[in-house]
Amino acid sequence: MTVVNETHSPASAKGRVEPTTSAGEASTLPELDEAVTGCRACPRLVSWRERVAEEKRAAFRDQEYWGRPVPGFGPSDASLALVGLAPAAHGANRTGRMFTGDRSGEVLYRALFDVGLASAPHSESAGDGLRLYGTRITAPVRCAPPANKPTPAERDTCSPWLAREFELLRPTLRVVVVLGGYGWQALLAVLAAGGWEVPRPKPRFGHGARATLRDPAGAELVLLGCYHVSQQNTFTGRLTPEMLRAVLGRAKEAAGVG
Repeated sequence: MTVVNETHSPASAKGRVEPTTSAGEASTLPELDEAVTGCRACPRLVSWRERVAEEKRAAFRDQEYWGRPVPGFGPSDASLALVGLAPAAHGANRTGRMFTGDRSGEVLYRALFDVGLASAPHSESAGDGLRLYGTRITAPVRCAPPANKPTPAERDTCSPWLAREFELLRPTLRVVVVLGGYGWQALLAVLAAGGWEVPRPKPRFGHGARATLRDPAGAELVLLGCYHVSQQNTFTGRLTPEMLRAVLGRAKEAAGVG
């Protein structure tokens, strides 16, 4: 198992980054992560993420926002993946790391640390030295969307990045924790297109839901559902730290991490 402390710089590729072509050309996860950061395929999302990065929130007015698509975070040989929804406008869109710099991230990384999947309980910035153990965090949509609601077309345009990420993780990936129903549906579509056999009827999302997918060679991939770590869920008690730790603990054991 590789432990990686990842930071990302702006994409160096020149010209238009087209998701299907650029994702398919990436032969490693670092190459894919670099290509993701140069994507401008969705005009509405590009306009929003850059506007937020320019106007900023008052509390962060002295900081330079990332303002680009956010790549996945974690080692290239992860056996466990977490799939969310999209970067937060003043969280990952500011820091350049998934679930970093906002209240949702505070809850998530605390739980990852508590169950032994992260080296520290807080994720402040892409250069803070935080490491994930056998775990990678990603999302179906890589740009911060207005009102946290990407359109179906934006989700589909972005899907080649997630599809290629899972292809590159395939040799080691065993378990996926999906945070929320949006990610659940998006991931099932990506996996089905990638050759995984999705059970029929299609597994429904729910906290604690479990589904096992198989590929033609007989390999298995376990999906575990978990309520999203949004403030709406954590502030109301719909998702408690104990509930989150329980799901992550089951995922860690099933993935054989540690």
